Amino acid sequence: MLIAIATIHNMDIHQMDVKTAFLNGELDEEIYMEQAEGFVVKGQETKVCKLVKSLYGLKQAPKQWHQKFDHIMMSHGFKINECDKCVYIKNDKNSCVLVCLYVDDMLIMGTSKDAINSTKKMLNSSFDMKDLGQADVILGIQIKRNNDGYILTQSHYAEFFLRKFGQFDYKPAVTPFDVNCKLKKNSGDAISQLEYSQVIGSLMYLMNSTRSDLAYSVSRLSRYTSNPGHDHWEALIKVLRYLKYTQVYGLHYTRYPPVLEGYSDANWISDSTETKSTSGYVFTLGGAAVSWKSSKQTCIARSTMESEFVALDKAAEEAEWLRNFLEEIPMWPKPMTAICIHCDSMTAQARAKSGVYNGKSRHIRRRHNTIRQLLSNGIISIDYVKSKENIADPLTKGLPREQIKFTSRGIGLKPIQ
Repeated sequence: MLIAIATIHNMDIHQMDVKTAFLNGELDEEIYMEQAEGFVVKGQETKVCKLVKSLYGLKQAPKQWHQKFDHIMMSHGFKINECDKCVYIKNDKNSCVLVCLYVDDMLIMGTSKDAINSTKKMLNSSFDMKDLGQADVILGIQIKRNNDGYILTQSHYAEFFLRKFGQFDYKPAVTPFDVNCKLKKNSGDAISQLEYSQVIGSLMYLMNSTRSDLAYSVSRLSRYTSNPGHDHWEALIKVLRYLKYTQVYGLHYTRYPPVLEGYSDANWISDSTETKSTSGYVFTLGGAAVSWKSSKQTCIARSTMESEFVALDKAAEEAEWLRNFLEEIPMWPKPMTAICIHCDSMTAQARAKSGVYNGKSRHIRRRHNTIRQLLSNGIISIDYVKSKENIADPLTKGLPREQIKFTSRGIGLKPIQ
């Protein structure tokens, strides 16, 4: 979200790192520790050390560090985004600065270089900092800038990951998941269960960070982590071959369109062994995805309409949070317009807009009330989109090559030039 906002407003992004972050925390209680090995004072072996400040290994160390950082930022005029307590905002007449903190790594986004430099100077006066200049790599994600905006990519990690598991030289695949693939629980012995778990874990990191096109595949295959069989390994290798094919893909954020919109989809029970449907949603801003999810539904839907309605409820819940997040950003136009969620089920839309309660649908009554309230308050709006144009489609099922290509472009996932 912040990268997309920085792109729309043509903001520079710089990166800083806090050295020994947890040592900055102030303690609220008396804590004693044994003398460190190699530093025991002769004749005073029975004595202990009283901690003056926080130390790595303490349970409260992360909390104390965050409290200290909060105090410093707020004392210098920054405000905390109430939806995400690790985003700090300072808005003056001529400039705006956004600071995003992840433990000890931070991104500083500003509308001017002077605003960024003054923020750096303030942080250097309060903590022992390392200035990394223009943002390049943070949390394993590369940030590249071009004439159109910013690109987020993990091509370097994808190559490392494929080489690590010996899949780099395999023939590439054009789709991540076979349309006709029907996976079942393995009734025999597990095959390379530890390695299977490691591959799934690495894919999850990619999927959560930049690769929403892997979400459905990872969601399905992670259900068999405890006891993988031959079929599961074949499907997993297919995902790795697709990753080889799309290794240089990245999320391309541009200045247009500066509108947050969502897409919702569901795939009703497609397999005789399954009892629950799959939900999927994706939200885009600045031409690329900023939020996405693919998951098995928690309740049993009795029809296609109900499965689509449950998926729409999940998307509406995320839309409300994203809208609240944007309201805290000073540059975002006020008042906030309703976030449009595109859905390819007209019956689900009719159910959402209907005020009539049907007793047969009481198991989704709470969801119905929630969506009705969000609609009436102007937080969301619902619009129809054709199934072929729904970019949330690959989050719920396997798709053919052309459809994968179309939806990838729709979420801003393209090769890096």
